[in-house]
Amino acid sequence: TMGSQAAWRLAARGAEVVGYDRYAPGHDRSAAGGETRIFRSAHFEDSRYVPLLKHADTLWEQLQQETGRELRRLTGCLLMGPTEHQQMATVLQSIAEHGLDHEVLDAEALAKRFPQYRLEEGDAAVLDRRAGLIRPELTIQTAARRAEQLGAVIHRYTTVREIVPVANGVEIRTDAGSERFDAAVVTPGPWVNDLLPDLPWEVEVRRLISAWFVPTTDAWFGEERPAFIRTAPTHCYGLPSPDGVSVKLGLSQALHKPAGDPNQLDRTVQPDELEIFAELIGRYAPDLHPDPTRLSVFMEGYTRSSRPLVGPLPGAENVVLLAGFSGHGFKLAPAFGDIAADLALDGSSAQPIDFISTVDRTAA
Repeated sequence: TMGSQAAWRLAARGAEVVGYDRYAPGHDRSAAGGETRIFRSAHFEDSRYVPLLKHADTLWEQLQQETGRELRRLTGCLLMGPTEHQQMATVLQSIAEHGLDHEVLDAEALAKRFPQYRLEEGDAAVLDRRAGLIRPELTIQTAARRAEQLGAVIHRYTTVREIVPVANGVEIRTDAGSERFDAAVVTPGPWVNDLLPDLPWEVEVRRLISAWFVPTTDAWFGEERPAFIRTAPTHCYGLPSPDGVSVKLGLSQALHKPAGDPNQLDRTVQPDELEIFAELIGRYAPDLHPDPTRLSVFMEGYTRSSRPLVGPLPGAENVVLLAGFSGHGFKLAPAFGDIAADLALDGSSAQPIDFISTVDRTAA
């Protein structure tokens, strides 16, 4: 995800770019799969992300224009949860603070306009209009290909074994040998602890499940097809599939099991792991058939604060780290790729990243 975007943004500035991927851009072994991801302008976790989301928004449009591919479809996103819940308060704060295009819906308006969703007493619903779905696999392949068109070289099926700071640069070691560069951008995903065992911050890698369910009514594929996120009591999200057949559901960090060795991910979903999906469907989306038609397993890295690690690697100023995006990095990926290019080429970025920077950071 982040590596393909960083390669594009660096190549766009005329840098000589060489990339390494242990598989190939768009593979399904990490956190990038699942057919769709959510883009949104409002933010639950921290309103400081909104300027970065606006920067990402501009770059999403730019990448689509440069490549002629539809990577994102703005269908809106419903943000739902108890009015007193902190995340709903943060959403409304970010909307007010940054003047975001939105609409507040009460239970009656929601039932009329989006009958597939259920609100409970005390819930609020906010429609983020500058939101929708992103196609992750296509996005990664498209960004990587655009980087190559701009002169980048990407070594596929080439695992980086070691990143070694050397005089005036960085040495990248693989099974095929080593190469020296002025700087390196490291985007290790769930392999962060394998590649950087001395990282001073903990990144916990968890195993997450995406599940697809067939609707029993036509409401999910009406004129408006917003994605949705629920904050509480169980944090979950969903997206109507682009092909108009099913609805993808996913869960939050607290409901993901530890992944263990990222090279031996258990990709088999056990029946008891589906119970939470059936419970959520019965409570909030009863028009979905409770038995899934498709399941996928992925990995994501989480920091203790859920804020990513973006900036120079301690003790290695020529190494820029992007890691620990904690389940909400994909929508911001072009912005983070651009920030990585800033840091690798200029040593600083004009983007507001102090709250996620590795500089002077003590806790993950």
